[in-house]
Order: sequence, then C-alpha cells, then structure tokens
Amino acid sequence: MGSTHFGFKTVDEREKAQRVRGVFDSVAPKYDVMNDLMSVGLHRVWKRYTLTVANPQPGDQVLDIAGGTGDLALAFARKVGPTGRVVHTDINEAMLREGRNRLLDLGVSLPTSVCDAEKLPFASESFDFVSVAFGLRNMTHKDLALAEMCRVLKPGGKLLVLEFSHVARPLAKAYDWYSFNILPRLGQWVAGDAESYRYLAESIRMHPDQETLRQMMKSAGFGHVDVHNLSGGVVALHMGIKC
Repeated sequence: MGSTHFGFKTVDEREKAQRVRGVFDSVAPKYDVMNDLMSVGLHRVWKRYTLTVANPQPGDQVLDIAGGTGDLALAFARKVGPTGRVVHTDINEAMLREGRNRLLDLGVSLPTSVCDAEKLPFASESFDFVSVAFGLRNMTHKDLALAEMCRVLKPGGKLLVLEFSHVARPLAKAYDWYSFNILPRLGQWVAGDAESYRYLAESIRMHPDQETLRQMMKSAGFGHVDVHNLSGGVVALHMGIKC
C-alpha cells in the first residue's frame, strides 16, 4: 500500500477512509447548519445550478454519491418524479442516516445504500445521471472512483461533480485567510470541532484544479467534459458525458 494525503498530512492509504469517516461522524449532526454558515447559503445556489445543467427528465435514473444529508438527491427526486429513481448513497453511515431521516421527515423515501464510490455495487450502464457534490476530494483513489462512475452510467449519461476548487488569483489571499482563520473557529463554535473544518480547508488545497480534474474525467472514459466556475472558482461544476 502507498501513501496519500489527508489534508496537509501524509498518511497510509489504508488510513485515509477511516480518518475521513471520523471527520464526518463528528460533523454529521451540524452538517447542514455549517454548510449554510460557511457558504452564506451559496451551497444551495450551487446545487440548484447543478440541477439546471443536468436537466433531468421524468423517469430518469439517478445515482447520488456522497449524498450526505440528501438535499441534492431530494432535488433530483422532484424532477424525475414517481416514474424515475434516485439512489441516495454515502460511504459514511452517520451522514447517510442524517439524510435518510431528513428525507423521511419531508415525506420522501429513496433507496439508500452505504457504499464506496471506488467499488460501486451497481450494474454497468444503470443510470442516466451520477452526481457527487463535495465528496470527490475525500476519496483516496479519485481515478478509480471516476472510472466506476463512468461504468454505471448509460451511454450518453452525465456525471456531475460539484466540488470546491481553485479560486481566481485576486481572491486567493482573502480566501486563504477566511479558510484557515474563520472556518476552524466557526466549526468549534457551532459543531464543537475545529479540527474537522481545518481538514476541510486543507483538503480543498490538495484537490486537483479545474483543468487537472477535467483531464482525469476524460481519462476515466468521459468523451466530453465541461467546466463551470462558480463564485470566482471557489466551487467548480464539472459535467462529463459518457460517449
């Protein structure tokens, strides 16, 4: 086994999934509140934009990976309707439980599965869409995960990767100051966990930039990849089409 990064730390590959699981076990109960505070509510706009770009239709089959508390899965479910299907998945049981309970409180029941994106338990060419929002950067072998996402998509299907990315240069200093000074304090105040939000800031810096991720998706089997920079590159939406 080799080594990989966990934030700015170098760890054994076998340790990363366990460490990431610990982060999300800790933050799961306050995850939605922290998302609203950290992004000043913009994460909701980014996810609505993702849905607009995807343009799902009634009857479509959707796989939501790293679906967490279920807001993107819920949005897709409302679009594909009763003739469609949205499978809500996450590798972290605590996050998935939060999402399932939230959806049930809203009267929505979706197929739910704890699974690893690097070894998806679904047949090839099963889905019209695969979505992963703010989850790819936590995966140990991103290339394997992207290849699996491509495998389960039907020909012509779309992968939508919404993820923190590399900001425009004029914003970099202010963004770094906010990330390493405000985020950990906010995490301590709201979730009682500064370290998990320090990891968040570090993991964003270790994530591939927009062009590198575009090339990774093409190498994984996507014939065409569009990149949409949002909020000055704080977040990027990559949409790949399986040809």
